[in-house]
Amino acid sequence: MMAKNFLISGLAAGAILLGSVAAQAQTTLRVAGNFPVEHTASGAMEIFKERVEELTGGELVVQNFPAMQLGGANENVDQVRSGAIFAVFTSIAYFTRTVPELEAVSLPFLFESRDKAFEVMDGPVGTLMDEKLLEEGFVNLGYMELGFRHATNNVRPITSAEDFAGLRIRLQPNEVHLDTFRALGANPQAMDVSELYSALQQGVLDGQENPYNIISTRRFNEVQTYLSDTGHFFDFINVVANRDAFGRLSPEHQEAVRTAMREAVEWQRKEAAALDLKFRDELIAAGMEFHAITPEARAGMREATMGIAEALKSRVDPAVIDMVLAESVE
Repeated sequence: MMAKNFLISGLAAGAILLGSVAAQAQTTLRVAGNFPVEHTASGAMEIFKERVEELTGGELVVQNFPAMQLGGANENVDQVRSGAIFAVFTSIAYFTRTVPELEAVSLPFLFESRDKAFEVMDGPVGTLMDEKLLEEGFVNLGYMELGFRHATNNVRPITSAEDFAGLRIRLQPNEVHLDTFRALGANPQAMDVSELYSALQQGVLDGQENPYNIISTRRFNEVQTYLSDTGHFFDFINVVANRDAFGRLSPEHQEAVRTAMREAVEWQRKEAAALDLKFRDELIAAGMEFHAITPEARAGMREATMGIAEALKSRVDPAVIDMVLAESVE
């Protein structure tokens, strides 16, 4: 009987030991996202999770927290910096104060098409931005599409540069974005997107600017009347990981993370492009009053913001600005 008890105890201890070893062999990556669950970026998070776990045989486990479950964009960036979470999916705007060079790809009317935008970010410009992020403790894993940003408001239709005059418009915390809207005569205010719906609902702000997909998935159409296809910026989502946490992964696991993210990025870019005008049409169908910007009006907006690139050279290496401008020509 005693021998049997010893055998049972031994088996139990062995099972506990094996479980402990398995637990030690498993690493959990906590990943935050700033986009609604139905957004393509959140879909990309799921693809990333599935592929990482598949490629590592479950040795890496990804815990996704989309839809600002871990706080707003600024909070998530700070969490990645501190190592509290592994990575975040968010707009590059939330890294521009740490890496001001990223403002160079945020210049107004810089890109004529999404194809050109990604050609630039997949080339030497993107490599340079990745190096600057790495210096600040971040590993950039990929650039996705947030998209062309368009203006909405509750005061009047925007059909020309003059229509921006005096409008209280929310923007991301990006100095180039803020300077652009000052040049257009607006009264821009930086605000985390987590606070935006209520600010519009309460009339604290007159309007905002975002890609159609964000206006729709965040339901800003419920608190905004006028929509114009200004397309003043093309915005990127970047997926950024904590440098030290990434460095602690084995080379095989690092490659699995990068491979999974490449697949997620490829899917998201295609999906975002396919859905772009669908979101616009849904906003119109939901009751927003849409105004298309004429070529003449767009030229007026370009002219009003011509000095932004030159002004940026006061805080970013002029060679970086010139490189981005040269690479962005169609």
